[in-house]
Amino acid sequence: MNNSKMTKLLRGGVALGLLLGISAHASANECELAIGANDAMQYDKQALSVPASCTEVTLTLTHTGSLPKTAMGHNWVLSKAEDMAAIANDGMTAGPEHNFIMDADTRVLAHTSLVGGGESASVTFSTAGMTQEQAYNFFCSFPGHWALMQGSFSITP
Repeated sequence: MNNSKMTKLLRGGVALGLLLGISAHASANECELAIGANDAMQYDKQALSVPASCTEVTLTLTHTGSLPKTAMGHNWVLSKAEDMAAIANDGMTAGPEHNFIMDADTRVLAHTSLVGGGESASVTFSTAGMTQEQAYNFFCSFPGHWALMQGSFSITP
C-alpha cells in the first residue's frame, strides 16, 4: 500500500471515529435533563421528553430564585398524569422533612429533594416500565405549588 492510500485510510478512520464519538456523546446527553424553578412558582419548561433508547434519565432541578426552601421551596416529582393530584394532596401531610412526598409512595416514579433559592438537586431514575403511550406529569409537591408548577413528561420513539 502506498503512502497516499494509507493517508486516506487513516483520515477516513479518524473521521469515522470522531463521528461515532459525537453520536455516542449526543445520545448520552439526550438522557440528561435540566429544569429551573423560580420564586414566582414557575418551571422554565412545561414539557420534557427523552427518547425510548434512554434506559436511565438524570434530571437536575435548579432553583433560580432567592427565597429559602421554607418559604418557596421546590422539588420535581414524576408520576402518571392520573396520580398527580392525589400524590400532591397526600404529600402535604408528609412535610418538608420528607420533601412533601409520602414515604414509599409507589405512585411516585422519581423525585428530587426540596431546594431553596440558588440550590440544585438531581435525581437519576430508570425508565423501565414506562411507555410511550402513557401520559406522565411532573410537578412541584410543595403545598399549593402543583396547581401552577406542572408539565408533561414523555417517552418518544
